Amino acid sequence: MAYTFQVTIDSADPHPLADWWADALGWEVEASDEAFIRGLIAAGHATEEDTTTHRGTLVWKAGNGIRHPEGLERAPRILFQYVPEAKTAKNRVHLDVRTGSDDPKAVVERLLEKGATFLHEGRQGPSVWTTLADPQGNELCISH
Repeated sequence: MAYTFQVTIDSADPHPLADWWADALGWEVEASDEAFIRGLIAAGHATEEDTTTHRGTLVWKAGNGIRHPEGLERAPRILFQYVPEAKTAKNRVHLDVRTGSDDPKAVVERLLEKGATFLHEGRQGPSVWTTLADPQGNELCISH
């Protein structure tokens, strides 16, 4: 049996990081269902402390996901979840972002302007990539 999966990224502030990654990948942030959240609070299944406001919308404090615009059949969901502790070491897993026909150097420049940090460039045979860190320090590589 084959399984599906989502990629989960720990974050001190998951909602802005979900926004950043959705923009970086051209993906969509999952919409919040404020009526559903309020209903769970009213029924006693959640509390106000489980929520926060992001960009004027009531959201779950625990985090948010992003999806490829063509849906989960196209690519797995990425979930950004709240964790209180800071990142302390190099990621053991990271995303390799393939730019397709877009110029990878232009993508790197755009992400740097949006808060990414340049870490280094790499090469293995004909493959060339640039390693960046997102605004919360998670590594990613940009290549064709």
